[in-house]
Formats: sequence, C-alpha cells, structure tokens
Amino acid sequence: MKKTMVAALAAALTIGAASTTFAASNPFSDVPRDHWAYDAVTQLAADGVVEGYGDGTYRGDRNITRYEMAQMVARAMAKGDMSASDRALVDRLAAEFADELNNLGVRVANLERNADMVKWTGELRYRYWSLRHEDQAKTNKDQLQLRLFPTAEVNKNWKVKARLTAGNNMKTDESGKVALSYAYADGNYGNLNVKLGKMSLYTASDEGLVADDFFSGASVTFGSKLKTTIEAGRWKGIKSAADPAANYQGINFGYATGKLAAGLGYRHFTSDAFKKVDYAKSGNEDTADIISLGGKYTFDKNVSLAGYYAKNTKADNLEQSATIQLNYKGEKKADMGSWGAYVAYRHVAPNVSFVPTYSTDHLTNGASTKGTKGIDLGVSYVPFKNVLTQMQYFNGKELGSDHKVQTLFSRVSFFF
Repeated sequence: MKKTMVAALAAALTIGAASTTFAASNPFSDVPRDHWAYDAVTQLAADGVVEGYGDGTYRGDRNITRYEMAQMVARAMAKGDMSASDRALVDRLAAEFADELNNLGVRVANLERNADMVKWTGELRYRYWSLRHEDQAKTNKDQLQLRLFPTAEVNKNWKVKARLTAGNNMKTDESGKVALSYAYADGNYGNLNVKLGKMSLYTASDEGLVADDFFSGASVTFGSKLKTTIEAGRWKGIKSAADPAANYQGINFGYATGKLAAGLGYRHFTSDAFKKVDYAKSGNEDTADIISLGGKYTFDKNVSLAGYYAKNTKADNLEQSATIQLNYKGEKKADMGSWGAYVAYRHVAPNVSFVPTYSTDHLTNGASTKGTKGIDLGVSYVPFKNVLTQMQYFNGKELGSDHKVQTLFSRVSFFF
C-alpha cells in the first residue's frame, strides 16, 4: 500500500499548477512542485507516517493544496511511533503549514519549540554622558554596547537563559572582552518560578532604588496577585580584600490589582567591606539590613505616579534613599511613534542604594560617590519599530558637600 501511495503522490506532482478557477475558489495556494515539503511528505509516506486523505490515496487526478497537505501533517502530528528523522520532518512541516494548521485548530507551539530549541535576541545600544561636577573637570563619555540574549528550552517547564555583553569606547576605539552578565536555569510550574545560577538582583519593591545588578545563587517566586520572592546567594557588588563577594539574602512582596501596584522588601548583606567609619560610627559593622517599600498608581492610560523609599538600619551615614516620579504616556519599542516622558525627584544615598537604577548609577555615571539629590527629567521616543531613543537631564547636588551636579544622558537602542 505504501508503494501505491507514493506512486499516487508522484502522479499528483506531475500535474501542472492548479487552474485559475480552482485557485480562486480555494483560500490556500498550491504548494509549488519544487517545494521541499513534497520531498518531506514523500519520505513520510514511504515510512508509513502520512496516510493521504484517509482512504489510502492522494487523489492524483488533481493538485494537492496547502490546506490538504496541512491535513496530512495534522494526522502525522498525532502519531507517536515514528523515528527521530521522521519526527524532525513532521516538525519542519508543522512550522511550514502553521497558519493552515491553526485554521484546523491544531496547535504547533510545542513542535516549533522542538524544531528550534535555542533562540537569540539582542540589543545594540549607544550611550552618551556629559558630566559636570562643581569641583571636578567637565567630562564626556560615549559607549557602544552589544547585548546578546540566548534562551534554550530544556523541557516544557525549564529554560536556560543568559546574557553576553561586549562594550566599546567610541572615543578611544577600544573594545572590552565579551562578558557573561548572567546565566541561569529558569523553571516554571504554574504560579511557582525557580531560578538557579547567576541572575538579576533587582529590588522590585523599590523599582531598583537599592540595586539593579546580578548575583549568584537561587530565587523562588510564588503567588498570583500577591507574589513573594525569596533569594539567597553571593554578590560581588560589595566586596572586601578578604572576601570578593558579600553574602546576600532577601525577600520581596509584590501586590498588583487594578490601578495599584505596591511592594515591600527586606535585604540582608554581610561583608567586611562595611567596616568603615563613614558607614557606621563604630567602624566595626559588617552587615546591611535594608527595608524598602513603595507603590505606583495609574490614574488613566496616560498618567501614573510612583514613589519609593529605602533605609539601611545598620548604617549611620547616607542611609536613606527616596524617589517620586510622575509619568506621562509610555513608549513601546514595537510601536513606531510611541513616546513617554517623566519628571522625578531623586535622593539617592550610597550606603543604601548600592547599585541603583537611578541617578548615581547611569545618570552621573559614578561622578559622585557620596550620592546625589535633585530633579531628573526624561523623554523617550520610538522613531522606528524596535528602535528606542531616550534623553535624560539631571540637575542636583552631591549629598554632604552640596556641590552642584549636572548630567545630560542619551541612549539609542536597536532591538533584534
């Protein structure tokens, strides 16, 4: 019977393109005779995987349309007893005829994942800083950075995610080495998420006011409207001569419903690097206990207001940070012409905001080690799909000295 089916299919393929009247009456175009799918289906027929129209024939008196071939693929997808090579052919055919299969109500997401287990995305970004500090010389800096994000599927519950980063100094034309920013196994079981490896250390309860970096360890998140995240590991952001990384433990609660989102978090760090008098008066404190909280209220589709506060209860100096931000609209990188703007007040102290998203991190670019306070203005715009432009201006003072600090920061990102 297999030989009969192959012969019938071969006869069908010798017939010319479908007539104009038939093509007009059928919403699916015929598959060209030189299309790779013909060879794939022929091989599957020879192996007994594809069974034609269900009556053992391919109806060689007329052409096979994409819709009809999709029906054959759908039946092949339901089979479990096939060789690895035949399964690979079925996966390729499922991806080729995905639209037709979806019209038939056949989901092909799992097959598409199997056909392409590793996916790459990326970002090419250009950043520019113009820094002015009252008692320092004016400095400018521009940097090109490439980020690559591979995602590999292990099974239906687990993926491996990573980021490779390489930078280039545009002024000196010097490039740094490619670095592994993070790599971790990501497991999802309904409302339970588990991460193992080197991953993001982002203090979600304060939107990165305390830290926006990476740590090595484990993270567990569970819950629906109320999400709880427990983390533990090592973080090189705080290190001493005797210990290259701090011990870290943290717990974060996040709640979101309707127009309101709120968070509460606690982070504990241990390192000999804290043993200094400008951190604690005793000069012998080796821990940081940081409590942070805040929330965001969305008034309508255009306006939202957010506020966050953090305090290190173990530090005696520069131990409190806070920010309040009014947002208008918001850009979406896939939506050409979309834009957003904000105005904010930042008070960012270094003994609580270790590696913040806000001003002392990327706006002042390390120009102030004592922290800053002031007004932060920003605007973003998407001139083309997946191209994001941003400009920010910070005008404030250095904490403690009250020296003036001004920064103009801009960024252009190309996402792929």
